[in-house]
Amino acid sequence: MDFAEDLIMIGQRAKNAARKLAFTGTETKNKALLAMAQALLDNQDAILEANVLDITAAEEKGLKKSLINRLRLTSAGIADISNAIKEVVGLPDPVGGGELWKRPNGLVIQKTMVPLGVVAMIYEARPNVTVDAAALCLKSGNACILRGGSEAIESNKVLARVISEAAEQNGIPEGAIQLIPKTDRAYALQLMRMNKYIDVIIPRGGAGLIRTVVENSTVPVIETGTGVCHAYVDLDADYEKAVSVVFNAKTQKPGVCNALETLLVHEAVAEEYLPMIGKKFKAYGVEIRGCDRVRKILDYAVPATEEDWSTEYLDLIISVKVVNSIDEALDHIYTYSTKHSETIITENYTASQRFLNEIDAAAVYVNASTRFTDGGRFGFGAEIGISTQKLHARGPMALPELTTIKYIVYGNGHIVE
Repeated sequence: MDFAEDLIMIGQRAKNAARKLAFTGTETKNKALLAMAQALLDNQDAILEANVLDITAAEEKGLKKSLINRLRLTSAGIADISNAIKEVVGLPDPVGGGELWKRPNGLVIQKTMVPLGVVAMIYEARPNVTVDAAALCLKSGNACILRGGSEAIESNKVLARVISEAAEQNGIPEGAIQLIPKTDRAYALQLMRMNKYIDVIIPRGGAGLIRTVVENSTVPVIETGTGVCHAYVDLDADYEKAVSVVFNAKTQKPGVCNALETLLVHEAVAEEYLPMIGKKFKAYGVEIRGCDRVRKILDYAVPATEEDWSTEYLDLIISVKVVNSIDEALDHIYTYSTKHSETIITENYTASQRFLNEIDAAAVYVNASTRFTDGGRFGFGAEIGISTQKLHARGPMALPELTTIKYIVYGNGHIVE
């Protein structure tokens, strides 16, 4: 059996499962989710053993330390993934309900929410995405087809098996959670063209992966974007806040899309502020790539190139530029932003409102770290990704974004005259 036949079978099972999931009750879905959460804990040893295989292979390939850290699972990490599922259980079911109104002619119309159907995820590296995606899709009544990267394939196989078995044993139809066990590029390309079986594809990973899916898919795509995230330290910034927020945004978890990549500093505060943040970055091992004005203040900074301003490092590297005004900062962000997350550090209300109003991004902050752009931190539970497009979802995508609209119309022999 070739890969195309393999995928058709997976697609058929998913479509059949989605038909049943669409009217599966909240109680059944929550029971299955709780069983999935417990199954992760019960199978912790098998999951960790598989993860060791992935980590070893990654180290042998010489992958970056930041990528290996994203791959690594621990007992505490598995507990966190399990707890994330439990948080999804506690969230409202997004399916059903909706506004109801009566027309003058007596027709009653209801706008209700229904599942998208079959959701395909193509993603890289982090094995927790396997569980997060499956949990969110199940709660919102969608079947999911998961295609993870080769770096985490052994971990993903065990995770998918454990949670799918637990779900099926608790009332969820077979085929609702499926992992493609092969990482060949041909499987991914074929998946992108399976309009007959798949309703939407969500890519989650680096710029190359997202671009490949957007350019090759005939299935509708919800584009989760790369994060060239900026912080602008304004003329009226509080230095203590500016150091704390910027350092956190860059170093708390540098290998993720909401980590800070570019720092812009107003020239009026550069002489005082840059040595303060520079000292912390240097001590932590962050490489600073600066413009000429930055390098005159921080002699250990290396020259920034044009390419640096548009680079998502996902590493302990940051590009830094001194700007003449908030206008120059806004222009720079407009030019290089990937429309993910941007923050201003200022005590000036007018400046903060300009920034909020003029920046076009999924999340815009005042005096807060970009690392907050996350479904869990926004109170949505686990997330399926951060959308940087404008249709049909934007920002952290959780349960509501995995549904669409259906209009239900009640008549009594009504006809159009």
